[in-house]
Amino acid sequence: MARLFGTDGIRGIANEELTPTLAMQLGQAGAYVLTKEKQYKPTIMVGCDTRISGDMLANALMAGACSVGANCVYVGVIPTPAVAYLTQKYRVDAGVVISASHNPVEFNGIKFFDGDGYKLPDALEDEIEEMLQGGMQGIQFPIGPGVGKIKYRTDAREEYINHSIRAVPVNLSGLKIVVDCAEGASFYTSVEALKELGGNVVAIHNNPDGTNINSSCGSTHPEELQARVVYEKADVGLAFDGDADRLQAVDENGKVVDGDQIMAIVGNYMKAHGKLKKDTIVATVMSNLGFFLMGKKNGITIEQTKVGDRYVLERMKEIGASLGGEQSGHIIFLDENTTGDGLLSALHLLQVMTESGKSLSELTKVMEVLPQALVNARVADYRKDKYMEYPVIVEAIRELEAKFAGEGRVLVRPSGTEPLVRVMIEGKDQQIIQEEAQKLASLIQDVMF
Repeated sequence: MARLFGTDGIRGIANEELTPTLAMQLGQAGAYVLTKEKQYKPTIMVGCDTRISGDMLANALMAGACSVGANCVYVGVIPTPAVAYLTQKYRVDAGVVISASHNPVEFNGIKFFDGDGYKLPDALEDEIEEMLQGGMQGIQFPIGPGVGKIKYRTDAREEYINHSIRAVPVNLSGLKIVVDCAEGASFYTSVEALKELGGNVVAIHNNPDGTNINSSCGSTHPEELQARVVYEKADVGLAFDGDADRLQAVDENGKVVDGDQIMAIVGNYMKAHGKLKKDTIVATVMSNLGFFLMGKKNGITIEQTKVGDRYVLERMKEIGASLGGEQSGHIIFLDENTTGDGLLSALHLLQVMTESGKSLSELTKVMEVLPQALVNARVADYRKDKYMEYPVIVEAIRELEAKFAGEGRVLVRPSGTEPLVRVMIEGKDQQIIQEEAQKLASLIQDVMF
C-alpha cells in the first residue's frame, strides 16, 4: 500500500479517494495519536478553504475526533497559516486544515499541525496510518459525557489579520496593489489586512462560490493578474493560492516575481537590518541556480533541502534560521509563523518596497534568474518513486547530466502530492533546455505509464 501522507498531508479527489469515511477515520486516528498523552479532554482546531467539499470533509473529521473524546473548534474558511498560528495562540492540542492548496476544486486534502503549529514529522504520520490500517486497535470510544463536542468561532480570521499587521506594521499609503485571491481562503484576510495598512487595493478573484477555487487564477495562473497590474498602473500584484500559504508577486511591468526572487529581496533586507539569523536562507534543490549565486555574492549562506516546505522548516529549526522557502512561493518567516504564509510574505515584500523607495522591478535585480524548464511526466502514483529502477531512464538522465555539466543542471524527482515525476533542467538556452526536458519527461511517461 502506498503511503497515505505526501509532503503536504493527504490529497485526493474528494468523495472518491478522500471520502467522508476516510476523513472520519483520520479524525479518530489523528485525535488519538496527537493527544493520547493528555490527561484531559483535548481540543482540535479545524479550518478549511473554499472548496465545496470542505464542509463535508471537515464535519466528517470532527465527528471522528469527537467519537474518541476530543473537542473541536471549527473556524470555517481561513488560510492554512492562520490555523498554524491560531493553534498556538488558542493553546489547543492540534490543528487540522481541509485543503488541497493550489489543486483544482475536485481535489481536497487533510493536513495536521501539532499543538505548537508545526506540520507533523513522518513518524507521527506513520503512527496515524498504522492506526488506520490496524482497524483502530487500542482506541477507546467513550459514551455519555466522554464524547467530544464542537464549538464554532467566527472571529478567528480577525485574530490572524491582527497578528499579521503587528508582525509587519508597514505603511502602505500611496501604494496601488492588485490582489488575486484565487477564489480561495485569502478572499477576506488578505484584502482586509492590506486595506487596514492603508493600501489602495484592487481585488480580483475574491468571490468564491465553492467551485471556482484556483480556476485560471491565483499563484499558479498569474496571467490575468499580470495584465491587470499593467492596466491599473499598479505598483505591484500579489497572487495567493487556494489556502494562501504561498505567494507569487507581479512587478509594475507585469512580470512575475517568484519565491526565489522574493526571498532574495527580503533576505538581503533582513540581513542589512540584522534580522536574518546566521545570515542564512533555507531553500530546496528546486531553487534557481541564480538564487544560489546571489547568496554567494551577498554573503548569504543558502542551505538546500528536499522539495517540500516541511523539509525546509525542519532544517530551519535545526540550524536556527529565520527565513526559508520554495521557488513556488511557500515562504516561512519562522519568527512570526510556523508554516508558509502568503500574507506575511506579501507584507515583508511590501515593506522592502516602501522603505527602499524602489520599484519591485528594481529590487529584482538583486538576482539573475537563469533559464529553467520544468516538465511533468504523469505516471501511476504508486510507481512515481521507482523511476530510477528503469535502466533506459537512468541512462537518459546520465547523458543529459553530461551534456549540461558546468553550464547548468538536471534534476528529476517524484512529486510529493501528485502522480507525477518532475523533470527540471537549467541551462543557458531556454529553447534547448525546454526541448530536452520535454523529451526526458515523455520518455519517463512512456516507460512507466
